[in-house]
Amino acid sequence: MALSDVSNILWRERQLLELLVFKLEEEQLVLAAGRSRWLAYATREVENVLGEIKRIELERAVLVADAGRDLGLSGSPTLRELAGLTTSPWDGIFAEHRRALLTLAQEIDSITKSNRDLLQRGHQAAREAIAAMGEIDIDAYDAHGTLPDRSLALRIVDEAI
Repeated sequence: MALSDVSNILWRERQLLELLVFKLEEEQLVLAAGRSRWLAYATREVENVLGEIKRIELERAVLVADAGRDLGLSGSPTLRELAGLTTSPWDGIFAEHRRALLTLAQEIDSITKSNRDLLQRGHQAAREAIAAMGEIDIDAYDAHGTLPDRSLALRIVDEAI
């Protein structure tokens, strides 16, 4: 039956979103610890999970559209609509999936904002560290839109190494 297929894919999507929360928290720990060496690995893992989520979302969209047609709808219903159109136990199952997905989305949004904040603070700290090395203009372009001479900055960094 199409409704059980929809429920199964929603379970899979929930599992992937929970994995995404874990990977984002992992990335957050790397950022908070200042272990930038591992940041690319953590970010790649987040991107891998996001790719899998996109694949599952497409599969879910097809299954939900099929279920909508089975219920006599012309378009693809939302989970709220599916819960309202189906009888027990499906109404409760789809309502629970919807609630869990909304909770996970809020959690992902919160962690993402926190990670973005940590990245911005790290970026600012790096800019300040470079500026503290001397009178180096760390902006990419000057007021005329040309690149400034970076030879002084390169010499200072080279000498520091």
